[in-house]
Amino acid sequence: MHIRYLKIMFAVIASMMCLIYVLQNLANTGPVHQYFMYVMSGADHQAYPETFAFHITSPTLGWIAAILVFALEFAAGFLLLKGAHDMWTARNSDADTFNVSKKWAEIGAGVGVLVWFGLFGVVGAAFFQMWQTPMGDSSMSGAFQFFVSCTLTLLFLIQKDE
Repeated sequence: MHIRYLKIMFAVIASMMCLIYVLQNLANTGPVHQYFMYVMSGADHQAYPETFAFHITSPTLGWIAAILVFALEFAAGFLLLKGAHDMWTARNSDADTFNVSKKWAEIGAGVGVLVWFGLFGVVGAAFFQMWQTPMGDSSMSGAFQFFVSCTLTLLFLIQKDE
């Protein structure tokens, strides 16, 4: 039974991380857009100044990228919170019912992995080479921490209750 409470707690904590970050991003919308433009434009890239593909300098595309991240961070947080609620409701149920109740929390943690591994790790770090600037490098470090948090939460949640 204690493992169920821990799973609920992990889902709540991961949810709060996602929701607090999206709220912080919304409170700093202008700087977030400037940051996206800085990274996607390839500005100050000295180690690898060229790209095999393209840089982005369109402010509209910068807004689209920022809005996509905001939306996915919110979705991850909301889904994790819904999953935590569903698990709380099913905490005294049989194992099969509790396992089913984890669905939305698992999906929410998966969306968190998509944001911080897929978007920041693959698109930001690998494609746009954001590791080349101090600002981008620090964002990569933070994204890695969030990716690991969501991944560990997901791995814990998918363990079947018996």
